[in-house]
Amino acid sequence: MTETGEFDAVMRHALDLAARGPEHGVNPRVGCVILSPVGNVLAEGWHRGAGTAHAEVDALSKLEPGRASGSTAVVTLEPCNHTGRTGPCSEALIAAGVTRVVYAVDDPGQASHGGAERLRHAGVDVVAGVQSDAVGRFLQDWLTAARLGRPHVTLKWASSLDGRTAAADGTSRWITGPAARRRVHEQRASSDAVIVGTGTVLADDSSLTARSDDGTLLPEQPVPVVLGDRAVPEHAAVRQHPNSPVFLSGHDLAADLIDLRERGVRTAFVEAGPTLASALLREGLVDELQVYLAPTLLGGSRSALADIGVGTIAEQRRLELDRVERIGDDVLIIAHDPHPRSLNRWTTERAAPATGDAARRIPPAPGPTTPSTPQTASQGA
Repeated sequence: MTETGEFDAVMRHALDLAARGPEHGVNPRVGCVILSPVGNVLAEGWHRGAGTAHAEVDALSKLEPGRASGSTAVVTLEPCNHTGRTGPCSEALIAAGVTRVVYAVDDPGQASHGGAERLRHAGVDVVAGVQSDAVGRFLQDWLTAARLGRPHVTLKWASSLDGRTAAADGTSRWITGPAARRRVHEQRASSDAVIVGTGTVLADDSSLTARSDDGTLLPEQPVPVVLGDRAVPEHAAVRQHPNSPVFLSGHDLAADLIDLRERGVRTAFVEAGPTLASALLREGLVDELQVYLAPTLLGGSRSALADIGVGTIAEQRRLELDRVERIGDDVLIIAHDPHPRSLNRWTTERAAPATGDAARRIPPAPGPTTPSTPQTASQGA
């Protein structure tokens, strides 16, 4: 097996193994298949979450000592090269006698990258980039968090065709239909955290839970995060959430996102009013937009966004369209920002190398000041 194309099927199987791991948390979902010198499957493994064996070690643990000698390891992510809760996978592969490692995507982590280089230095044949597109899509949220030093942020709003999120009197329930609202709750359940401003919480008394059509709680629940200075009453619905809510000032959104990342949040789903939504967009802190459009017209001034820093058409924030879906009578548009902002100093240094001392002096990015009374636009909450 010398052609990289011959590893495609095995890599796809490794990706299926990776999908068995937990969707939430700071660690990536990784799968590994160990092949004999003639291409037979010797063992397979996957990562089951923080503190457990990584996929490569999990697979190797199923083999008798010496059985992996001369074998090929096919793994979805570059083997790590650092000691955290577990040891470096690169060293485990070397010690087991693996002579070839095939992987899909590079590990962008500051501490964990470098496994491929270590393996090559030890004389292991390394093949990179096999099925990288498929694995990259699968690991998209984790790769965003690892590269940018913050959670993968999805911003959602629901509006009329003329871009209004509420009627003139402030009422917004319901602009979209039940199918769209169901999708929103599914998105909440698949996210580590759901973020709103205090204005939304106070105006709508949002619970921020993920619920089924009959109102029962879904098995997976996001951590509710409320940004803003205004006090949230003790009897507020968000305080009854199954997960303890996180309250942050919202004065420095970049710092707040770093805080959430350090708390283990990998994916953040934002359902905020125009003030907070606009601040996140203005600062380049949104990776994906999910915009639900209902076939209705409201008019008035309650638009989905406020100022996002666009003063002229030449400054427009051009997004890349990912897909368009019809959901019931509504339309869901999913797009992404091709130039999200990194909060990871190491990633920034690598992406924009400089010379001399200037290369090591990266001034802190100015934090946006988010008003503590964001307008409500929580349709779908």
